[in-house]
Amino acid sequence: MFTKIKKRDGREVNFDEAKITEAIFKAAKAVGGADKQLAIELTLDVLKYLKREYTGRTFTVEDVQDAVEKILIEKGHAKTAKAYIIYRNKRTSIREAQSYLMDAVAEILVETSRENANVSNSPSAKMLQIASAASKAYYLNRLIPENIAQAHTRGDIHIHDLDFYGKTLTCVQIPLGRLLTNGFNNGHGYIRPPKRPSSATALAAIVLQSSQNDMHGGQSFAFFDRDMAPFMENATEEEVYQAMEALIYNLNSMHSRAGAQVPFSSLNVGTDTSPAGRRVTKNLLLAYEKGLGHGENPIFPNIIFRVKEGISLNPGDPNYDLFKLAIRVAAQRLNPTFSFMDSSFNKEYNDQVGYMGCRTRVMSNICGPEVTDGRGNLSFTTINLPRLAIKAERDLVKFYQSLSDLINLTCEQLFHRYQVQAALKVKDMPFLMGQGLYLDSDKLLPNDTIEDVIKHGSLSVGFIGLAETLIALTGSHHGESTDSQVLGEEIVAFMRNKVDKAAEKYNLNYSLLATPAEGLSGRFIKMDRREYGLIPGVTDKEYYTNSFHVPVSYSISVFEKMKIEGTYHKYTNAGHISYVEFTSPPVNNLNAVEDIIRYMKECDIGYAGINFPIDFCESCGQLGVIDDECCPACGSVKVRRVRRITGYLSTVERFNDAKSRELNDRIAHV
Repeated sequence: MFTKIKKRDGREVNFDEAKITEAIFKAAKAVGGADKQLAIELTLDVLKYLKREYTGRTFTVEDVQDAVEKILIEKGHAKTAKAYIIYRNKRTSIREAQSYLMDAVAEILVETSRENANVSNSPSAKMLQIASAASKAYYLNRLIPENIAQAHTRGDIHIHDLDFYGKTLTCVQIPLGRLLTNGFNNGHGYIRPPKRPSSATALAAIVLQSSQNDMHGGQSFAFFDRDMAPFMENATEEEVYQAMEALIYNLNSMHSRAGAQVPFSSLNVGTDTSPAGRRVTKNLLLAYEKGLGHGENPIFPNIIFRVKEGISLNPGDPNYDLFKLAIRVAAQRLNPTFSFMDSSFNKEYNDQVGYMGCRTRVMSNICGPEVTDGRGNLSFTTINLPRLAIKAERDLVKFYQSLSDLINLTCEQLFHRYQVQAALKVKDMPFLMGQGLYLDSDKLLPNDTIEDVIKHGSLSVGFIGLAETLIALTGSHHGESTDSQVLGEEIVAFMRNKVDKAAEKYNLNYSLLATPAEGLSGRFIKMDRREYGLIPGVTDKEYYTNSFHVPVSYSISVFEKMKIEGTYHKYTNAGHISYVEFTSPPVNNLNAVEDIIRYMKECDIGYAGINFPIDFCESCGQLGVIDDECCPACGSVKVRRVRRITGYLSTVERFNDAKSRELNDRIAHV
C-alpha cells in the first residue's frame, strides 16, 4: 500500500507497517493487554486512515503517530492510547536530548564552553566537555525526577555541576598534616613522608592534584601553615622560600581533570604563631608577591589569610607583621583574600574556620564533630530569586509563598542527589576516600558505600540576584534604599530559616550559600528576559548581580558597601564573600587598605577581598594597568589581563559573555 515514509530529519526511507503493530502492542501490554491480533487489526485501521488522508503524498513519522492516537481513541482503547502517548512523549524527550547533545558537541568542537574560566581550549578540555554534555543529558532525562528536571530546564533552579550529579562530590578541606606525616598512595605505590621543605611542598601539590581528579570542585588546605611547619623547622630561610616558590609554580602548571585545568587550590594561613609556621606563611606570601617566571601574576593558589584579634590583627600580636605583609602582597597581586575569625558566626570556633577561594565554608555539623579538616560541600543548587519577584508582581505574600515552595523543591532535589552520592563506593573515589581524606573514610573498605562518611558534608541552597529581586518588589535595590535593605535582610533570613528546618527534617547539613555565579550569571536572566521582557533594573542587562552584592555599576563608598553586604554574611553559613573595587593596585596606600580590612571585620564580614586590574605585557614584562590594547612600553598586543571572578582569579579572555559584561560594568568604590 505504502512504500515510503519521511523521517524527522527529512530523509525518505522504506515504510514498514509492522512497526505500527509493534508500537500498539507495546502500549497495550503496558496496561495489561496481550492480544497481538487486535494490534494487527488496529494497524489496518491506521493504514486505511492514512490512505484516505495522504493519498498522493508522503506522510511523516509524526503523521503516523497522530493517526495511531486517533484510531486508538476512536476504537475505544483509551488506556492503550494513554500508554502510547506517554511512550511517544518519552521517545520525543530522548530525541530532543540527543539533538541537544549533538548541537552541544558541535559547539564544543569549535571552542570549549566558558562556564568555567579556568578550563582551557585544549583537545583534552574539549573531550571533557563533550562527556560533560552527555552526562547532563543523561541525568536530566533518565535519573532526576521529572518535576525537578523541569524546574532546572525552565530556569526556576540551577543544579550546579549537573554533569557530575551521580559521580562524585564538590569539594574538601584536605587534612594535609596527616597525609604528609603518614605518607599516602595516589595509585601506583606508597609515597613516604617528606624530609625537606621542597619535598613537602611537592607532595602537597600532588595531593591537591590527586584529590581534584576525584572531585569536581575546589581543593583546599585549611591549615597550610600549621601542617607544613614540621617540615620547615631545620631548613634555611632560602630552602623554605624555594619550596614555596616551587609550590606556586606547580599549582599554576600541573593539570588535573584529564589535563583540562589546573586544580582549584586554596591555602588558609595566618594563625600559626610557631617560628616554623610563621616561616611558611612569610615565604609563601613573598613567593606569591614575586610572581611567576617573568613576573606574571599567579592564578593559583588562592591564599586566604586568617585575621584574628590576639594573633594577627593588632600591633603587638605575634603575627601582625604577617598581616601587614599579606596586605602588601594583596595590594599588588589580588591575593591573599582575608577571612575573619572574630565575626559573630566564626568566633565560637576560635581560629578553626577554613574558607575556599570560591567562598565555600563548611563548619557546623549535626552528624558529627564540628571541624574543618576532612569535610566539604557535597552539592549545591541555586534558586532564581528575581524570577519569583517578577511573578509576584510586588505581592510579598505571593513572593514568600513561592519562595517557600521553591526552597522545599530544592531541598528535595539535594536530598535526591545525596542518595545517589551515598550509593557510591570508596573505590569510586580511590584517593579522596581510599586514602582517608574525607572524615571517617579511613574506616571504610574499597567496596563499602560512602553514606556514613558524606553525612559530614553539606548540602547547600544558593541564591542569585538579591538586588534585582528587591528592584522588582520595591523599585529600589538595597544600596539605594534603607527599606529595601530591611526587606533584603528579611528575605535572606527567611531562606536561612527554611534551610535550617530542612537540616532538621532530613538530619543532614543543609546550609545557605551566597552562590558564586560564574556559568550561571547569564543563564537565568537570558531566560527571564525572553519570558517577561525587558524590565528596567531587573532584566535589562546581561547578568544578575552575584548573590547579595550591591550592583557592580552602582556608585557607593567602600564603607557603605561593606556595611550593607556585611549584614548577609551571618545568614549564608555555606559561604559568602564581599569585594572592594579599586581602579589600580593600591600599592602606595597600604594604610588605607588596612583600614578597609579592619572595617570589614567591624561589619561582621566573614570573608572578603580587594579587586583591581592587573595587566602584564608578555613581551617586555610591563606590569600595571594597561588601558590600551597595546603595551605602552613596547607596543606589543600580548597583554595578559588578570581579574577576580567569583573568588578565584582568571585571565579576561576566559570570562564568559555575561561575566565579561559584568567586568566592564564594575566601577571603583571611593
